[in-house]
Amino acid sequence: MINKTVVIAEAGVNHNGNISQALRLVDAAKLSGADYVKFQTFKTELNISRKAKKAEYQESSEGDTQYDLVKKLEFTEDDFETVINYCEKKGIGFLSTAFDLPSVEYLFRKNIDYYKIPSGELTNLPLLRKIGGNSRKIIMSSGMATLKEIHIALQVLIKEGAVKKNITVLHCNTEYPTPMEDVNLKAMNTIGDELDVQVGYSDHTLGIEIPIAAVALGAKIIEKHFTLDRNLPGPDHRASLEPDELKEMVTAIRNIEKAVSGSGKKEPSPSEQKNKEVARKSIHTTRSMKAGEIIKEEDIIALRPGNGISPMEWDSVVGKKLSRTYEENEILDWGTLE
Repeated sequence: MINKTVVIAEAGVNHNGNISQALRLVDAAKLSGADYVKFQTFKTELNISRKAKKAEYQESSEGDTQYDLVKKLEFTEDDFETVINYCEKKGIGFLSTAFDLPSVEYLFRKNIDYYKIPSGELTNLPLLRKIGGNSRKIIMSSGMATLKEIHIALQVLIKEGAVKKNITVLHCNTEYPTPMEDVNLKAMNTIGDELDVQVGYSDHTLGIEIPIAAVALGAKIIEKHFTLDRNLPGPDHRASLEPDELKEMVTAIRNIEKAVSGSGKKEPSPSEQKNKEVARKSIHTTRSMKAGEIIKEEDIIALRPGNGISPMEWDSVVGKKLSRTYEENEILDWGTLE
């Protein structure tokens, strides 16, 4: 049985505030084979002070302050209605990350499959309480967090009524792009083992190999930023995949799912059974031999094909008498050995 990984194509704010660009992102996510396309829902004034400085990775984006930058990327509820309807039409799941309480309430009304807690909100008690009070499935990213902080956030969610088995914690590094030496992918399973919770991975590295490795290590959910063009202006494009890369990542993940879905027993697979006779060897004669001759070590050799006596029976064959004549390089048969 193949355990399917939930793949979330993270559009985020890579629509640059343009609804038609958002719809093209939906198209790209659908073509990639991802299960969901995810955006970000927020009211800028409820999230960012007008005096807040931009993060280092935001410096090249338009706007003097973080508030100015983010305000240009804000979608209205009407915008999201358009996106949601388009996702339904295209047959791909819609998700969005809420950054404030009114945005959480809006997404509650939309009855989406998962509610996402972003890394920056893991220490936001009111938002944790709000999301924990809903019985839906929860995804929580853990960038910048310690194990203790993740544990505390989980306890808040559970105290408010969230069911632990419905919570998935994503290992994450909040640097765009994340240096490979900072990925620390083993921490994903540390979270799962120490906190007894389902885990996944939210990736901000360049390339596709780390999410694929995370699936091989047991990630149940993968989240990856994507864009229509990495050269577009905006804070997240540079650390995002382009559509062809996103499709390549999803295809690789589906292959990894198949590769790790076996029984765990070491035994010949159905597909390789036919190759045993071709690839293995059996005992052959090295010369023409007459009936009655005793087989010596130098009279035999291991050659392909492997449809005769196994070379593992070598010592049992040496010293046997032939009951018939053999030609050179002929496969020995137990029925002719005395």
